[in-house]
Amino acid sequence: MSAEAADPGAPLRRRSRPRIDLRRLGRVALRGPVSRDRLPDAISHVAEAHRAHHPDADLTILRRAYVLAESSHRGQMRKSGEPYITHPLAVTLILAELGAETTTLTASLLHDTVEDTEVTLDQVKEQFGDEVCYLVDGVTKLEKVDYGAAAEPETFRKMLVATGNDVRVMSIKLADRLHNMRTLGVMRPEKQARIAKVTRDVLIPLAERLGVQALKTELEDLVFAILHPEEYEETRALIAAATGPDDPLETIADNVTHTLRDAGISAEVLIRPRHFVSVHRVRRKRGELRGTDFGRLLVLVGEDADCYAVLGELHTCFTPVISEFKDFIAAPKFNLYQSLHTAVVGPEGAVAEVLIRTHRMHKVAEAGVVALGNPYAQDPAAPPQTEPSDERADPTRPGWLSRLLDWQESATDPDTFWTTLRDDLAQDREITVFRTDGGTLGLPAGASCVDAAYAQYGDLAHTAIGARVNGRLATLSTVLSDGDTVQPLLAQDTASGPSPDWLDHARTPAARIAITGWFSDHPDEVKPDPETADATGPGTRGEPAAATEREAPARSRSGPRPTGVVVDDPNAQVRLAGCCTPVPPDELTGFVVRGGAVTVHRRECPAVAAMQEIGRAPVVARWEDGEGRESDAGCRVTLVAESFGRPRLLADLTEAIATADAAIVSATVEPPSEQRVRHTYTLRLPDAAGLPGLMRAMRDVAGVYDVSRAQHPAPTG
Repeated sequence: MSAEAADPGAPLRRRSRPRIDLRRLGRVALRGPVSRDRLPDAISHVAEAHRAHHPDADLTILRRAYVLAESSHRGQMRKSGEPYITHPLAVTLILAELGAETTTLTASLLHDTVEDTEVTLDQVKEQFGDEVCYLVDGVTKLEKVDYGAAAEPETFRKMLVATGNDVRVMSIKLADRLHNMRTLGVMRPEKQARIAKVTRDVLIPLAERLGVQALKTELEDLVFAILHPEEYEETRALIAAATGPDDPLETIADNVTHTLRDAGISAEVLIRPRHFVSVHRVRRKRGELRGTDFGRLLVLVGEDADCYAVLGELHTCFTPVISEFKDFIAAPKFNLYQSLHTAVVGPEGAVAEVLIRTHRMHKVAEAGVVALGNPYAQDPAAPPQTEPSDERADPTRPGWLSRLLDWQESATDPDTFWTTLRDDLAQDREITVFRTDGGTLGLPAGASCVDAAYAQYGDLAHTAIGARVNGRLATLSTVLSDGDTVQPLLAQDTASGPSPDWLDHARTPAARIAITGWFSDHPDEVKPDPETADATGPGTRGEPAAATEREAPARSRSGPRPTGVVVDDPNAQVRLAGCCTPVPPDELTGFVVRGGAVTVHRRECPAVAAMQEIGRAPVVARWEDGEGRESDAGCRVTLVAESFGRPRLLADLTEAIATADAAIVSATVEPPSEQRVRHTYTLRLPDAAGLPGLMRAMRDVAGVYDVSRAQHPAPTG
């Protein structure tokens, strides 16, 4: 954009791609357009790069776009002195080299015209059609976004929504930023640093998620040089010193080539140098660099099956480093990336990392969504749409963008959206976990069972009580690893809600926004009243409880319900304490808490003594009509089952509970200690009269040696 200036002698050239001679382009551009029967010289290089990927492309529209852009920007100059037209030309060449289709290149040539010239969107639409107009409008809106710390969250939200609706908008923006970063040399150092930080924090993660590695890696190096100049120079010196005729990767590459040729596998073996940031990361991880750490071998084949054939030959003829093997073909990464990763030991113990992929996979790995062409082009064989639709369904959109569109709609608060987005962008690695029905879930590294529950069930995950990970019972806070099989367990009580502690374990925006949204809709359940926090004990969902006087209907969507309890003040709100969950015919006593509500406990509850010690006056409470009559919703009770650990113990206990016609509201399973396991269940019974029978049924489960009502000790002092 116009905020950046050109520097033809900018350093950091890594790639062998042709670089535009901006001064030559400037002289050509100043001569203006040429006759209608030939392509302007200024975009001949764009046409050449475009035809390399799309031999049959019609270049007429590119010529018209250049003519409009050149005439509109005529007289405008960049800070370096070059005609401004050199900037859209450079951006378009970057995209052409990545394989962008003609519509994207046309919009790229025009991407600054609406913002910086007298050209209107209506003119663009009239001359180039709806698609080009849509892209130009999207990029124009992006240019008005301040990506810094003071950015308006709602503006950034709209930007990403526009990106999700058409990923080509962000493709143009990333190419625009790359050219500006390449030509940042004449800016003041403080402005260079500001632009570099924004690029690092927002645009590089977006490039990663769009799979555009070619742009992402160069942006990383440019940012590295600006923000860490000393480390950059050290890394560049190391790379220069390692360049020479005795490259150990050359030897291993020759051996791999001969091995695959002898096996009859047609493959191209290349040495892929690491970029500066990658070398720097390897150095920080390993300390002393090996000769093979400056690059990786890339093996390109024709078909998916050939990838596994290559892998088999390499693991047969070389010593493999098993810990380095990853299969991103069977389980592609969230940004469409597919490849087999492995490492083998070559002559004299040299270890080389190897990437194995098809030519198609390699194109997508380098260019990401740019390589997918126009994902909105209608299939000629498909019936035409009878009615226009505002929904731009993109079957090739990366999973991250699809998820973004889902959870941004749930985040009614822009600040929540912004915070969760930044957290999500900070995640640089994704894991794949498997569902028990054979499906997969893509989650960020560090995700927990809470994230898996919301990813699989959406808002139904509010009722989660635990999970099974690889067949074993686990708490919702359990952190998942790549390849785990996870089965979230939901309570039968569909009115239940999440625990506030889940936010400590949620890593995905979908989970955090859903949990935060639930508590926004249920403000009375976000935090317990401070005056009720007189004791602690096991809480719902496997997390610590915050107060003894949390009422039994807590976390219920329907709010407080009739308790069947009568106190002296008929207008007081009555709540059953969650610490002891009284049920008829328990003897009761109550205490007034903040707001005038009365929380009712069993008389033997430790919290009663604690409240009396601090001078709280008890309130007389009894079951309605003195007969223990309850509400239509039944009653809740918390039971503790102590048992010896054995397989299927949890399944047998839950079966006994279900047989007694009780619903599990929440459950906690403490870690085994000396082969003993403690289970805490909060249950809803249709009638308190069934409680003794339920407790007998649980005691009859093999391995269970005691079942009792919960008695949580109150803290002293």
